[in-house]
Parts: sequence; structure tokens; C-alpha cells
Amino acid sequence: MRKLLIYLVLCTFLTSSNANAADCIKRACIDVYTKDGQIIIEGKKGSGPTSKASPKPRVIKPKVVKPIFPELIPRPTGTPTPKRTYKPRIKSTAKPTLKPKVTTSVSLNDRLIKLLPTGGIAYQPELEPLVNVPVYFWSDLPTQFATRVKIVGEVVDVLLRPGFVWSFGDGTFLSTTDAGGPYPYGKIKHTYKNPGIYPVVLVQSWNGNWTHNGTTRAITGTIKTTVFAVVTVVIAPTRFMF
Repeated sequence: MRKLLIYLVLCTFLTSSNANAADCIKRACIDVYTKDGQIIIEGKKGSGPTSKASPKPRVIKPKVVKPIFPELIPRPTGTPTPKRTYKPRIKSTAKPTLKPKVTTSVSLNDRLIKLLPTGGIAYQPELEPLVNVPVYFWSDLPTQFATRVKIVGEVVDVLLRPGFVWSFGDGTFLSTTDAGGPYPYGKIKHTYKNPGIYPVVLVQSWNGNWTHNGTTRAITGTIKTTVFAVVTVVIAPTRFMF
């Protein structure tokens, strides 16, 4: 029973692989994924050679020039002069045969790499925020990244949106899809209870999908970038008035 199950799994895998290869011959196969922090778009279409063969070098043969009047060429003494005979020209009425053109299938392969925008950390107030006063944080990344590319004659639409994980340096974390903003409308804010120097870390991750021929699929993998900032929090001096 176990051997039969393994055999069926292998048959299914081989059949699907052959079907996918056949589909790439009749129509384009597109794949979008991430690698080394980049968006990679690959396309394949056809089943022939990927590049044309270089033509063979042309060999030019020297022409042999025949004399117009061979009887005027001096001959050795005692050699009889050959008689010149004329043959009537017969025009051929047969039509030349055209050789059929041989068409070879050409394989189209292409690969595009798209770089995503990067952003840093901004906060307000910029100089020495106070304890027990909210500090507004935000990232200057765009809310989405959309691009349309043409590969192997096909149009592919790519749409990505960023996500954010904040570490405020005092052991507090926040995960959100909001990029934040300055005072008073920003939604990413944090209040420090003690003065000090706090390293703020922001991890930006891109996720999204791509569309081809009306079909939308998720992009394999995630692109993550990490940015840093240092926030110095102080205590405001207190004055008592009498």
C-alpha cells in the first residue's frame, strides 16, 4: 500500500511538471518572487533555442576570367589552332522552384529586477523630547508600490504594501500597517517615562500580489529593511513661583 501511494505521488508530480512545461510552449509562464531584498519577475515562452546561432563565415572563391577571343592567344609552334564552334542557346521554359521556409520555434526568456523605495525614521519633537509627553513617530515610505512591466510580450501588474514593526528602545513594540505621521494627526506615538537615550528600530516589510491575464497571485517571499534612530529624552526644569 505504501509503495502504491509513493508511485501515485510521483506520477502526479511528473504529469504536472510535463503539463507546466507544455503550457510554457503554448502560452507565457510568469513568476514573481523576492530574492536578496529585490522583486524578481521572470517570463518564459516557447520551446526553441534562446539565442540565434551566429552565421558561418562566407568564403569568397576567386573568379576565373576566360579570354574573350581565345584564338588570339599565341600558341606554341606546331600546335594546330582549334576550330571555334557555336552552339545555339535554348531558353528554358521551366519555372524555378521555391524552397519552403523552415520556421523554428524560438524560446523567449526574460528577467526583470525591481528595486523598492526605502524610508527612514522621523519623530516629533525633533530635539530632546520630554518625559511623559507623547513623541510622534512616522516612516516616509509610500503607502503602496505599484508598477506595470512588459515581459516576453506579456503585461504584469505588481502591487505591494508595507508593514511596520516598531521597537521604541524601552522594551515596547508596536506592529502596524500605518506609516504614522507628525503632530497632531499621527497615529504612531509613544510616551517615555524616564529620561535617557533610546535606540529606536523600525523593521519595514513589503508584501503584495501580482496580476497577469486577469489572475491575481501572491508574491512569494517578503522583503524586509531595518532602519535606526536615536531619541534623547530629558526632564524639563521645574520652577515654583511665589
